[in-house]
Amino acid sequence: MAPDRKGSVVEDATLKLRQQLTGASGPMALVKNMRVFGIACFACLGGIALPFQELDTNFFELDMGDWVGNATKKGWLTSIFELGAWFGCLYSGFLAEILSRKYAIIVNVAIFTVGVVLQCITAVGGASCIIAGRFITGLAIGAISVNVPNYNAEVAPPEVRGSLVALQQLAITAGIMISYWVDYGTHFIGGTGPGQSDAAWLVPISLQLIPGIALGIGLLFMPFSPRWLVHHGREAEARKVLSSLRNLEPSHPLIELEFLEIKAQSVFQKRSTAEKWPHLVALTPSNTFKLQFVAIGSLFTTKAMFHRVIVATVTMFFQQFTGINAVLYYAPSIFEALGTSNNTTSLLATGVVGVAMFLATIPAVLYIDKLGRKPVMLVGALGMGICHMTIAIIFAKNQYQWDTHKAAGWAAVAMVWLFVVHFGYSWGPCAWVIISEVWPLSNRAYGIALGASSNWMSNFIVGQIAPDMLEGIQYGTFIFFGLMTFGGAVFLWFFVPETKRLTLEEMDVLFGSVGVARADSARMREINREIGLDDALRDMGIGVAGNERSDSEGDEKSRSPEKRVVEELEISP
Repeated sequence: MAPDRKGSVVEDATLKLRQQLTGASGPMALVKNMRVFGIACFACLGGIALPFQELDTNFFELDMGDWVGNATKKGWLTSIFELGAWFGCLYSGFLAEILSRKYAIIVNVAIFTVGVVLQCITAVGGASCIIAGRFITGLAIGAISVNVPNYNAEVAPPEVRGSLVALQQLAITAGIMISYWVDYGTHFIGGTGPGQSDAAWLVPISLQLIPGIALGIGLLFMPFSPRWLVHHGREAEARKVLSSLRNLEPSHPLIELEFLEIKAQSVFQKRSTAEKWPHLVALTPSNTFKLQFVAIGSLFTTKAMFHRVIVATVTMFFQQFTGINAVLYYAPSIFEALGTSNNTTSLLATGVVGVAMFLATIPAVLYIDKLGRKPVMLVGALGMGICHMTIAIIFAKNQYQWDTHKAAGWAAVAMVWLFVVHFGYSWGPCAWVIISEVWPLSNRAYGIALGASSNWMSNFIVGQIAPDMLEGIQYGTFIFFGLMTFGGAVFLWFFVPETKRLTLEEMDVLFGSVGVARADSARMREINREIGLDDALRDMGIGVAGNERSDSEGDEKSRSPEKRVVEELEISP
């Protein structure tokens, strides 16, 4: 079951003070944080390039032959990109730790550029070029899909963190919308028949270089993550970056509170690492490489951390098994199966998918921190499941009579449009927000990578099986994805907690990591005293009761971890 926030996190005194200082979430909070909003928007440029990999494979038919005509090979041509992205997720955490979040993104932009160039020479080099190019491009996009939400989460204040992380999904949906209409426009280059020019597919592939290169160059001028700076001993720079990001004086209480919380969490994680793996304490590339395997392994060692693993990986599994990318990758084929008259009409209907999804994602960016993640995702899952089942019923009744039942075909197309609307405001952005929020500092890069790798591996599986499913079981494909979507809603209800407006450090309390062991609790209290967090809290009107108590060791053992956390931070009368 999801942890109960009542009596623990919601009543946490530090969170209450922060909410008093920052005010409400929602659009007005974004206006107050325009500097961070602008940085996050720029960091999300990579998301615009991603959908250009989702080209209509019919464009390649003259050059690819059996790779388009055979359903299984078509699945491989499509899903090889997702397989590369899965591998990209695996190395993303290592690069993010040794290079920083922003330099890791820049390195992957270079890898992305190599992959795109390989795809562009397919007409000369043959099928091997586009397959290799899509795999290499996938490596970069997979890593960027981890590093950008991580970067945005670490530069964002709590009251807009969800909105800024959701920007990545908005950028992706913007890219989907643009790429679909570019596909539709270039479809006419050289005609729509056998004489169609190679430019019909070369232009869309080449255009993705524009946002990719712009991202790489622009990030050179963006700030480092303050959390990464603190963790690597660059505290003065971190405080300066925090002050600039929040547009507040360095002496402002909110800057002091956030900086000390970040520092406390970083020191705590370093001391924990020193206790468990003293030979890996130094932050060298070699130790970081070894530590990534140790760190991922440690995610499975305690109930609290394993809960995070389940939340991140299974949420991403269900996000893909809503069938969203089966719809996005094979939309033209689906619309043809649903009775649209020709490839041009199906591409036009696919363009509407991009517009609908983009518009639906905008409210999520504006209101995700006000409404929360869980209720929005529950409504979205129910909506998507109903759409799948409705399409299946229409398909089953009319699959052999589309010519005489045009209205039924367009009704099914409308259900596909409604399906992407439900995904656009819910599971699209919210799932990425959740996996970027739930990890402690020392495990965050690896934890996000683990969750994103689940997304890409599930994406790979869906891309691989969808052509055969659409060809073999036809309307049963929609029944399958509908049932999986309802299953996602059940998982969400029972296992996923609400995380809105909690700092990344306070997430430890939510998942029960704080006070799991008496030594951890004692270590954190000691660190809080050492770095001056206790004094800062008292100056802000918060009494740190835990340091004045003279409880016996027996009393300390008898109190629950949750009770100790609440007692350690309580508002003074």
